[in-house]
Amino acid sequence: MAEDWIYAIAVGANRGQRAATLTQAAMLLEDGGQCRIAARSQLHRTIPQGGPAGQEDFLNGAWLVASGLGPHQLLHRLQAIESRLGRVRTVPWGPRTIDLDLLLRDDGLRVATAVLRLPHPRFASRSFVLTPLAEIAGSWRVDDPARPGRHTTIEALARLAASQPSRSP
Repeated sequence: MAEDWIYAIAVGANRGQRAATLTQAAMLLEDGGQCRIAARSQLHRTIPQGGPAGQEDFLNGAWLVASGLGPHQLLHRLQAIESRLGRVRTVPWGPRTIDLDLLLRDDGLRVATAVLRLPHPRFASRSFVLTPLAEIAGSWRVDDPARPGRHTTIEALARLAASQPSRSP
């Protein structure tokens, strides 16, 4: 793959065979050679944030994905994998077989369209996203939500999010 970008993807599941579904999603993403998972975090068991009561715990992780695809193309691929693995979007923040969220690109690309925002608008306040992401991209520099115009690392955001009380999505 010539001229690959590195994308950060948050992965999660809280229905069915969670770990097996995440493994299958990784295989589907790499199928065809347009994407390669360059790094994977550990999977973390987390309680659901927001949404209906009584949900099972999530397995959450993060991947760094090398690809020549543009962000909209990659988003379409991620959503197709979610659909193939049984994701149905009916209840906001409800239970799901798979969740693949496009978070960031290594060059800091900003996108604001009707279907995609990069960086992901809520990633910086979610410890269930930041903790695994810090394992594989802790030194990535991003805009600091607390100090507009300044930058911080994902690792610093993860420490801050971990020290805050849990919030809804």
